[in-house]
Amino acid sequence: MAPYHVLMVHFPIALWMTATLAILYRSFSDSPLAKSVDHALVPLLSISLIFGITAFSIGLMVWPWETISASALGRNHVLTASWTLAYWAIILFVRWRRGEAVWNGMTRWITAGLALLGSALLGITGTLGGHLVGIYTEVSVALRLLGWDVYTTYYVPNMTLAALVVTVVLLLAIGFSSRSKPQ
Repeated sequence: MAPYHVLMVHFPIALWMTATLAILYRSFSDSPLAKSVDHALVPLLSISLIFGITAFSIGLMVWPWETISASALGRNHVLTASWTLAYWAIILFVRWRRGEAVWNGMTRWITAGLALLGSALLGITGTLGGHLVGIYTEVSVALRLLGWDVYTTYYVPNMTLAALVVTVVLLLAIGFSSRSKPQ
């Protein structure tokens, strides 16, 4: 089953990286070509998400949960894969719901930054998966320089989780208070 997972993960990786390039191109350009590329973004992100869910599901079938969760590297890989999948699903949802508005003003730069962050998360997830099958990259060296050894479990302290919850509540409050009111 492992070869199927390795084969399948390359589809969402390629598609999400293509989506990142499309988002960056649209962020820096208002040309007709950039607008045409943007029209393909929602279908591209949708197909990427389908392939991502498929790859994630197959990945969970590769080894029993008891085996993958016994390894710090395995836990980190499943964790970052979950984050990556959720992250790109949110980017799809925002682009679908907000439409062309994501390219107005400062939002275009935020969208570009989010795409770059999603690509970094995707790269980390792939690096961890590569380590699981014995393929090592320089990304793990960069992560070690940033203070994270991929062979130790990435823990999120309780105060970090509390700060995230407070941030989410504040962002939701700001979003709801700034919604345009009907005339």
